[in-house]
Amino acid sequence: MDTIIILDFGSQYTQLIARKVRELDTYCEIHPYNKLPELTPDVKGVIFSGSPYSCNAADAPVPDLAAVKGKLPLLAICYGAQYLAKWGGGKVQQSKIREYGRANLQYIDRSSKLMRGVGDGSQVWMSHGDTIEIVPDNYHCICSTENVKYAGYKIAGEDTYAIQFHPEVHHSVDGLAILRNFVVDICGCDQGWTAASFVDTTVRELKEKLGNDKVILGLSGGVDSSVAAMLLHRAIGSNLHCIFVDNGLLRKNEFASVLESYHDMGLNVKGVDAKERFYKVLAGVSDPEAKRKAIGKTFIDVFDAEAALVKDAKWLAQGTIYPDVIESSSVKGPSVTIKSHHNVGGLPAYMQLKLVEPLRLLFKDEVRKVGRQLQMRQELLGRHPFPGPGLAIRILSDVTPEKVRILQDVDDIFIRGLRENHLYDKVWQAGAMLLPVRSVGVMGDERTYESVVSLRAVESVDGMTADWAHLPYDFLAKISNEIINRVKGVNRVVYDISSKPPATIEWE
Repeated sequence: MDTIIILDFGSQYTQLIARKVRELDTYCEIHPYNKLPELTPDVKGVIFSGSPYSCNAADAPVPDLAAVKGKLPLLAICYGAQYLAKWGGGKVQQSKIREYGRANLQYIDRSSKLMRGVGDGSQVWMSHGDTIEIVPDNYHCICSTENVKYAGYKIAGEDTYAIQFHPEVHHSVDGLAILRNFVVDICGCDQGWTAASFVDTTVRELKEKLGNDKVILGLSGGVDSSVAAMLLHRAIGSNLHCIFVDNGLLRKNEFASVLESYHDMGLNVKGVDAKERFYKVLAGVSDPEAKRKAIGKTFIDVFDAEAALVKDAKWLAQGTIYPDVIESSSVKGPSVTIKSHHNVGGLPAYMQLKLVEPLRLLFKDEVRKVGRQLQMRQELLGRHPFPGPGLAIRILSDVTPEKVRILQDVDDIFIRGLRENHLYDKVWQAGAMLLPVRSVGVMGDERTYESVVSLRAVESVDGMTADWAHLPYDFLAKISNEIINRVKGVNRVVYDISSKPPATIEWE
């Protein structure tokens, strides 16, 4: 199918570029700037991302332009625009007035294909310390802001465009229109990347790939693994064997309710109660990465034992999605591990199973669209993301059954309250954190010294960036009061108002 290649120079916004291109029903892939894939006839255009680097720095990323520039339509964003200007003999230097944030276009070349439909004074999002001072003679300005003359330019005689602002960020009001102009009009992409086409193609490919082989899938109760299960079920039916492990770190009553819903969906599912085994390996473990690794290893052990009971199984299916894949690779060598991903990196050799990942190309919102195409219930598709290690990483200390009980009760009150007050679907993800803090309180004229919990709710599209949700004060007051009155062991509730970045959505 028609494809756009996005070369990543390390920008925090690279995935947003891909998501916006996908919104235009066009398939795209992200690759490191120094690992350009084979440019088959399906590749209709290339986009350069921004970068935290200055193009004047000694270690600045240097792409190979020979295969791209002048041969395929090219859109260079921010760093890409500055690099192309310098490469052509222009001048890029540190801005006298740094532009970070909102700006407005003061000049727009109305003859430019890239700028069609962009309104006068259109707001754009700048994020750069350098700026283009001089461009080569064959580089023609197509837009400017008050402080940046060359906010955008085109190279004469070829479909090469560059802009110093970020059209992928929602603060750029006409950003999607600019990307549509490039992807659809300039590159000529046919916009055939839809949920329906993905389901048809993927089911056909799974049938061909798997044949009559048996496949094992670990279900988590979340959207990704559930949609992956339904795709596989449509392709291979009863040859799909699902395993749902209760690690003791799920939400309150979640194991029984989700297991029942899976059976209602026609899936072949086995539930495994392994709570005590997980609690044992987590005893005394406080470090977040150590908890994740202990949970991951124990899950593999439990899962392997159950998988061995499925005779002649040859495949392991996982609900890996595209952000998992991208975040587990790096633009410039090994990246710093912020949080290890529980479902990326292959399998232990001893499991002797081949890996199948039907959602590997999709972003989270695309997974939900595929689920709707498969006629799955909105109640399941609309579920908030839930961390693979479960409540263990929402307990900011060692994990005990009593702490899990406290957090499950708190979380249940919070999530149920969001649903009852019609706020659940307005929030991308919500949950509670049990802090390693105790505070003094007064209940019934008696002094208490009990735990503190923090409520967390964020608004986001894909989880790459997130703003804290501005929940009504009256709602928060009601939930706080209910938690303190009903959950033994908690006497203080706080609300987290941090955004991502700089914070992460989960605390660990």
